[in-house]
Amino acid sequence: MTGRFPIEDVSPVVSCGRYPAKAVVDEPIPVSARAYREGHDALGCNVVWMGPDGVTRPFTRMRPGEPGQDRWHATIRPDDVGSWAFAVEAFQDPYLTWQNAVTKKIAAGQGPEDLANDLAEGARVLAAARDLVPTADRPRVADALTALVETDLPLPQRVDPALALADLLWEHPVRELVTVGDTYSIWVDRKRALYSAWYEFFPRSEGAVGGRSGTFATATERLPGVAAMGFDVLYLPPIHPIGRVNRKGRNNALTAGPDDVGSPWAIGAAEGGHDTIHPDLGTPADFRAFIAAAAAQGLEVAMDLALQCAPDHPWVTEHPEWFTTRADGSIAYAENPPKKYQDIYPVNFDNDPEGIRAEVLRVVLHWVGEGIRIFRVDNPHTKPFDFWHWLIAEVKKVDPDVLFLAEAFTRPAIMHGLGKIGFTQSYTYFTWRTTAAEMREYCEELIASADYMRPNFWPNTPDILHESLQHGGPPMFKIRAVLAALLSPSWGLYAGFELFEHVARPGAEEYLDNEKYELRPRDWAGAEAQGRSLAPFLATLNRVRRDNPALHQLRNLRFHEIDNPALLCWSKHDPDTGNTVIVICSFDPRVVQWGNTTLDMPALGFDWHERFTVHDELTGTSYDWGQRNAVRLDPYLQPAHVLTVRRPTPPTAPQPAGAEPADLTVAEVPDDLSGGTAPTTPVTVASRLSAARSGAARSSASAPTDAAPKDDRWTS
Repeated sequence: MTGRFPIEDVSPVVSCGRYPAKAVVDEPIPVSARAYREGHDALGCNVVWMGPDGVTRPFTRMRPGEPGQDRWHATIRPDDVGSWAFAVEAFQDPYLTWQNAVTKKIAAGQGPEDLANDLAEGARVLAAARDLVPTADRPRVADALTALVETDLPLPQRVDPALALADLLWEHPVRELVTVGDTYSIWVDRKRALYSAWYEFFPRSEGAVGGRSGTFATATERLPGVAAMGFDVLYLPPIHPIGRVNRKGRNNALTAGPDDVGSPWAIGAAEGGHDTIHPDLGTPADFRAFIAAAAAQGLEVAMDLALQCAPDHPWVTEHPEWFTTRADGSIAYAENPPKKYQDIYPVNFDNDPEGIRAEVLRVVLHWVGEGIRIFRVDNPHTKPFDFWHWLIAEVKKVDPDVLFLAEAFTRPAIMHGLGKIGFTQSYTYFTWRTTAAEMREYCEELIASADYMRPNFWPNTPDILHESLQHGGPPMFKIRAVLAALLSPSWGLYAGFELFEHVARPGAEEYLDNEKYELRPRDWAGAEAQGRSLAPFLATLNRVRRDNPALHQLRNLRFHEIDNPALLCWSKHDPDTGNTVIVICSFDPRVVQWGNTTLDMPALGFDWHERFTVHDELTGTSYDWGQRNAVRLDPYLQPAHVLTVRRPTPPTAPQPAGAEPADLTVAEVPDDLSGGTAPTTPVTVASRLSAARSGAARSSASAPTDAAPKDDRWTS
């Protein structure tokens, strides 16, 4: 311990301060610490913090938490990208000590003579405070000081002006015996590090005709469709030359035919390696034009960083020492039993580590120079952690806006470790959390790790087609999209999800006719025109995300009780704007589910007894809600309520005398109270009859056009 007062258990601190905590620009960062002192004099705490410009910001006063726990809390908001530093300070607060003593003694009946020393102490404190408060407030302090020492005034008139300064002197306290705690760091990224919506497609499939690869030019035609769904990051699998030696055929066949295009992750051929573009896709100029066209659509291009090589990669001949040689003299290929990747050689980072580091840094900065600011890193858990710690730091020295997504489906400690050493975002176990209880438990684990690990939820990838999507039908595609998009501030999906692609290779959790090994052109427009596309629904989810700042955060995720284990209820609340979103989602793609909520009202910004209006963004219906509400979810219509909260408005002027409310006909009385006591928007007879026929949650509009179509192939 150093200093006058103990300061312990500071947060956010990662691995005892070995690594910086993470935040994004303007994100509210909760800072807390345990601090205490001897005796009964008042203690105060504050956060001091300094930006990457070296300028110290005004300190932020901390408020005490639960009584008796000596825990102090504050929120800071960094306003620039880079490395920030903060420390917690504890101090003796003589004004609060004086305030507590004087109010208790006056309540006990003590008079001016008894309080002479206390009044003199108060005058000393106010004299010190006079120079600490803003200039405009100094006359108030001076007047309070004058009153305090005026012996001819009644005691209340002497003391009250000083007591009225409590709020002012909270913000601008007199601090004595200041103790400064340890300094910790926070790395602050741009906002996309926390909030993003990713879409993955293979550019070679877009515009492919007759076995001929698509190009960056033909892939540009797909950009408006991706943007229309509301995505803001377009992730491309590797765009480099693909090896010919040991090239895989369709469905991972060991032998490739003459027209097989191979896996993009088998990087490198005679045309070049990691710093080269596959000639079938176009030229560097074509790639730059593609990036510009994407930006014009509001899309940022993310690039794959896969540090592995095809057998004919230039590195294999130029630097054979960068690979592992087996006992028979051959170079070891990649394996993840039972999977074998004969077309890929892993890099051995223990052979010539300095040479490998220099080359990888050169490659990454080459693409940064081409306009890439986001890298999705393939299998980072198979490379040394000290290498990533070094590489990410070196890249951010050149451009602090560069982001790295870790594609590491591995053990929890490793996934968390990658977040700690610098990866901006991480793939998660979301895909394999298939019950409401599992999902809640996992999300609560992620919230507890929010200081260093930012999740990105993906329902599918080219490698992963979970059995829930294989057998759950179109409703399950909606369910997984709602969960991914509205639980996590960052989410993504792989192309084909919106077309309900669900056929797996027998006995495997991956797609049949996998796009990793062949071209997969799709008729996007035709599917949407025929109502066979989930694109409008995805666009709605991304619009809701965009319009509601509460959904841009992770730390504010709160779960609420609901009495049906097939349903999950959660909310996100933004205290700055008052924006609140409540979601109830079914995990059952086949059966209508009912449930009754018990909402944590303070988490929503309400008192326990209050009522409010919620508006369902999926159906357009509004309901009157309180703490307890009944919900009904039909998976073939909408398997979720996505409710934006509308705060009560002041009462309107009373109706003129003699005025009567409009009559409500029997046909307009709601018989389905799903989501609350009754819709608050006008309900027409026609809409009631339509809703009754469909069994849907009642809406004032017709059934949404993005409802998932029933398909006989999915009938159970």
